Amino acid sequence: MEARTAAKASPRVLIVLVLVAIAAFILDQGSKYLVVTTLKPDEVVPVLGDLLQFQFVKNPGAAFSIGNAYTWIFSILASVVTVFIIWFARRIRSLGWAIVFGLLLGGVLGNLTDRLFREPGFGVGHVVDFLRIPLLPAIFNIADSAIVVSMGLFLILTLRGVGLDGSRPVRPEDDESDGARESSATSPGETS
Repeated sequence: MEARTAAKASPRVLIVLVLVAIAAFILDQGSKYLVVTTLKPDEVVPVLGDLLQFQFVKNPGAAFSIGNAYTWIFSILASVVTVFIIWFARRIRSLGWAIVFGLLLGGVLGNLTDRLFREPGFGVGHVVDFLRIPLLPAIFNIADSAIVVSMGLFLILTLRGVGLDGSRPVRPEDDESDGARESSATSPGETS
């Protein structure tokens, strides 16, 4: 019976994952719609002076426009990642991990939608990028940002040792300090 309980997904965690994915997807696709309908290709619009600019570009490749001739491969990979996250979601019982996978799912779906439904055609569509920070060598979008933030959270949770169920491994120094507290917490009449 315990194995079934452990394998059962938490409805609250799944709801968080889905809501985060939907929010990332809507923000991404909504911002891309506004960019496509209001900006001309390669037009630069200062938003925060030189710190942040909008520049509408169509990216047929991956980050830094790498792999322009392999757009269809990125579509397949994004589809595989999407299916994996949906299948894997039932194992997640930690809100932190739900946010990680929700951001990743929303970001992947945002860029996959572009690849499937934008010109030049199904599966080889160009991704709309528009966020430009002159300190970075790339122009990106909200989906890319969601993916990068999810990877940052992934590293933090992994380095902190947080499991998919929210548990953390007991460190040896925690065991020693617990033992020290137990031995020092003797009742009045007890002697060591």
